[in-house]
Amino acid sequence: MKIGTIGTGPIVDAFLSALEKIEEAQCVAMYSRKKDTAMPLAEKYRINTIYTDLDVMYSDPDVNFIYVASPNSLHYAQAYRALEYGKHVICEKPLTSTLMEIESLISLAKQKNLMLFEAISTIHLPNFKLIKENISELGQIKFIQCNYSQYSRRYNALLAGETPNVFNPKFSGGALVDINIYNLHFVMNLFGKPETINYTANKHPNGIDTSGILVMKYPDFIAECVGCKDTNSMNFALIQGEKGYLHVDGANSCQKVILHTTETEVALNSQTTTNNLYYELMTFNDIFKSKDFTRCYELLDYSHSVIHMLVEARKDAEVVFDADFL
Repeated sequence: MKIGTIGTGPIVDAFLSALEKIEEAQCVAMYSRKKDTAMPLAEKYRINTIYTDLDVMYSDPDVNFIYVASPNSLHYAQAYRALEYGKHVICEKPLTSTLMEIESLISLAKQKNLMLFEAISTIHLPNFKLIKENISELGQIKFIQCNYSQYSRRYNALLAGETPNVFNPKFSGGALVDINIYNLHFVMNLFGKPETINYTANKHPNGIDTSGILVMKYPDFIAECVGCKDTNSMNFALIQGEKGYLHVDGANSCQKVILHTTETEVALNSQTTTNNLYYELMTFNDIFKSKDFTRCYELLDYSHSVIHMLVEARKDAEVVFDADFL
């Protein structure tokens, strides 16, 4: 993978740090509207090429992958354009703002025989695999709780009358798609689509959700997922069954997993780094090297199901994006 990046935020820093540990993969170019904005990361990771014109980077023959880490509302157009240029794409979560957008991207990727990945770390973590392997120890699942709450440094700006991108309907922001999405992936990758999904949110006057709770009903259990950008809390997930429970330190990171049954308490861990992006990049690189388009498109179909639930949840809470009208 020879990657060109879009974006210069903290997630790109983490991405490039993880990428350094992946053999046969490297960042060869960066895009930023202003060259000076990209310079600190370019110097830190020894990236020689900075573009201020996206089409020029898309045309670079040395780039075969585009990593999209721009504001959410730009994901679709930038990923679509990259695919048009014949580039494979890794796009930050959420892959798109709407169902129509993801269906358009999937169609184009398959038409051009290109790979398209949603960069969601949770489902690729080794400890998430351990959860899957040990969940049967719990017996019949009855209840799931997830809480990922992190007071946003941009929330004070929102309270002061500004509209940061992450709290802006124009840029497809809000707590659900920025932070609660990790909880949604945690539950859906284990159990699939729920029968019903409801979302109750605390909303700013501009209509964006600053925090909220998802309730998902499955045939035999209920899952609730809390995501807040206006308060802090412990970051945890609990899977409760009739024979015990799994306590997970963070649905987004799964750093610690403890299996509690009536007879035992066992700590589970096979993760060797705290940079969660390393594991998703390992997966993407392996799929790319082996040309496993079947696996790539299975992951895409799964991302489609998650976007479907995100859209249904937004509708339920009447959280509306500008992208909904495009």
